[in-house]
Parts: sequence; C-alpha cells; structure tokens
Amino acid sequence: MKIVGLTGGIASGKSTVSRWLAEAGAHIIDADLLAREVVAPGQPAFAAVVDHFGSGILKNDGTIDRDRLAAEVFADPKQKAVLERIIHPAVAEAMAARLAQIKATAPESIVVLDVPLLFEAGMDAGLDLVVMVDAPNVVQLHRLMKRNNLSRTEALARIGAQMPMAEKRRRADVVIDNSGSLASTRTQVEALWQRLTSS
Repeated sequence: MKIVGLTGGIASGKSTVSRWLAEAGAHIIDADLLAREVVAPGQPAFAAVVDHFGSGILKNDGTIDRDRLAAEVFADPKQKAVLERIIHPAVAEAMAARLAQIKATAPESIVVLDVPLLFEAGMDAGLDLVVMVDAPNVVQLHRLMKRNNLSRTEALARIGAQMPMAEKRRRADVVIDNSGSLASTRTQVEALWQRLTSS
C-alpha cells in the first residue's frame, strides 16, 4: 500500500485534484468528511465541542452549526487551537481505522489522505509522498469569497490562519500548480498518477 498526503491552502483547488485521483483509482480518505463525522451528535468530539463552545453553536436540529463555529474560531486563534485539540486526534483515529480497513481488503492500493492541515496537524510524517496543490493568494481569496459567501476580511482571516503557502511548498515532495487552466492542472495530476503507479 502506498500512502500519499494531499494538502494545499484553503480554496487552492485541492478537492478537484482529489476527485481526479479518485477517478484514476486512488482510495481517498477525506479529513474534512471525517471532521464532520467525529462531531456528529453521539460522537465523543461532539460533546467536547459543545462543552467548550456552548449550546449557542447548535442548529435547531441539534447538530453543530459549522458556519457559526468557524466564524468564532477564525476570529480567535486561542479558540481555534482548542477546537483543533479536540478534533485532530479524533480525525487521526478515524483515518487510521480507514487505512487499516483498506490495507486488509486492498493491500496494493494507492491511498490519498486528503488533509487541508496536513503539516499543521503533524500528519505528514511517515508518508510515501506529500503533494501540495498551490494557487496564488489572490486566486484563493476570490474563490473563497465566492464559494463560502465571505467578506474580503473574513476570507483573509481564514487564509491567514493557515501555514503560509511558501512553507507548504517547501515541505512538499510534489507541488501541483493550480494557477493556470484546468487542463494544465489535469496534466500535472496525470503525471503524478503515472509516478505513483510506476514506482
């Protein structure tokens, strides 16, 4: 089994690259999906989040209002750190369980860990390859404002809360430049897949 870490800045186009790798045949383990699962009602992280942030972050149906929680933590680095201390271990545990399942059923697989905060969470250790999807800050900003319906100030706060793109580029084994056309990005993903399947 080959394990690849896939990361990038917020709104850099990582989800598109992840989807193409899935279409090529990779098993994708999506940390964002797992982060949603571990804070679902009845899960241990749900209780810890509500205990700390209060019932004001809940929607009428009893689930966590992710937008409200995000607005709170991106406005306060200390609260963001608390949330990450609750969620990251739960996500890592869920990810390990998925990896074990794939190893047991499809040991020859190429597995892609799609983790936005791969470096920040210290989840890049021991991987066969780390791939980073890169896009200029101005592109990230416009995509994020449009995608999440955020003001410029809110979008800049979310970009600023992550590790600088230059540092991610430095730490990655492969950088996919997503500043050009989709066709250009796709060509780079195809070259990456060729590398993964031929070695």
